[in-house]
Amino acid sequence: MSRSNPLTLGADREAALHHAAQIVLRAWKDFDQAREEEHVPTASLIARLQEPLPASGMSAMAGLDLAAEVLDTSLAQSRPRYLAYIGSSGLEIGALADLLAHSYDVNLALDARAASLMDHQTLQWLGEFLGFPSGGGAFTSGGTISNITALVAARERAIPGSRFNGLGNAKPVVYCSADAHYSVRRGIELLGIGSRNVRSVPIDSERRLAPAALREMITSDISEGLTPIAVVATGGTTLIGAVDPIDAIADVCEEFGIWLHIDGAYGLPAAATQERASAFSGLARADSISIDAHKWMYVPKACSAVMVRDRNSLVSVFSHEEAYIPHDGALLNAVDYTLEYSRPLRALKLWLAFMVHGADEFRSAISQNLQQAQLLHDLATATPGFAVMPFRPALSIVPLRAVPEEVADLNAFNTALCDAIQSDGRVYLSQAVIDGEVWLRPCFTNFRTTEADVHETLAVIVELTKALRS
Repeated sequence: MSRSNPLTLGADREAALHHAAQIVLRAWKDFDQAREEEHVPTASLIARLQEPLPASGMSAMAGLDLAAEVLDTSLAQSRPRYLAYIGSSGLEIGALADLLAHSYDVNLALDARAASLMDHQTLQWLGEFLGFPSGGGAFTSGGTISNITALVAARERAIPGSRFNGLGNAKPVVYCSADAHYSVRRGIELLGIGSRNVRSVPIDSERRLAPAALREMITSDISEGLTPIAVVATGGTTLIGAVDPIDAIADVCEEFGIWLHIDGAYGLPAAATQERASAFSGLARADSISIDAHKWMYVPKACSAVMVRDRNSLVSVFSHEEAYIPHDGALLNAVDYTLEYSRPLRALKLWLAFMVHGADEFRSAISQNLQQAQLLHDLATATPGFAVMPFRPALSIVPLRAVPEEVADLNAFNTALCDAIQSDGRVYLSQAVIDGEVWLRPCFTNFRTTEADVHETLAVIVELTKALRS
């Protein structure tokens, strides 16, 4: 059937929406169960994905079916035993929020009326949930942009006018732990400061930034004419989940008048739980924080946020005058305090999640993941032939490794073990290199994961370890 406007679905709208809903509903039901093996693309699908650009299209239903086939044979990151990296588990209400947001296609660059108010409210709610007195901020595409946004504000405070004049003769430096996320160095490179001017502060026996070493490094750098820009503390490292001692680091930052940013992309949601709130003591003293709600707040990607205590710190580096952009009104336009201009309604998925589930359900799910990590640590500790870290998990990452006595090259063995686990498909894990040693790195950030999944995970690891040894 021809359509008067070929870029609408016309009379097929309702049927296409219903068809898409059936695909999504099937996927959600499927995600409730762990796969017994990973699905791989068929030869015919691979061929389809190598075809040239089509000059004419297919029906919406056929296109949706093809898209579903692609997604069904992609890595199942929403499943309860996907424990690799730090992913999103695809909160269902968040997916529906994305459908609404993309259908309405609101741009938050300018005052979008109710949508802008909702965006602002969500940031306030998120700050309240975490225990951070947010003076303002923005939702971004990811932790890298959130960290960069905060570091731009830190640079401007340390070197006033650097937004317009550049760094001049200043010799800026930034401090973070040796285990800080690579996005910190990437951001420093993009700001023109250079990653060689990132100081890797020594870590303690539990891989947390050492405040005494930080103070010594800052004192030495200032005596040599360098300008400290910021200290980046990590609220949950991606390597093992270590939480830097924020309160003690804040003492050092206040002593020298240095901006304190908390990179909490992964671990900051744990600050809202009774079990781990004390680990984030001093969070309210930070100048800025970043958090990826698409990680341990479970909503679909992408939904990161950067928040500052003083909104003017962002306005001072991002506001600008354009004849076609109004700058009046109760709320500032987002272009006056964010890096991005065209901005999708990222907040809607978190706002709707809070509205539907409430803060307590999030706290409960995060606490459950924390308990699962402790359980796996205890089970692995009691299993002969396996090693764990010499301290309990700070958050929800549990490094462990097989240590068979007869194996000479344990790194090669654990690499092969990780490959075998991924190929097996019942559990999906990733590996990490810690002080030159290869470790398996299960990470619990999925609201679908159960205690039974924890037991099955270790059972699979033990089974495949025995198979490799035979």
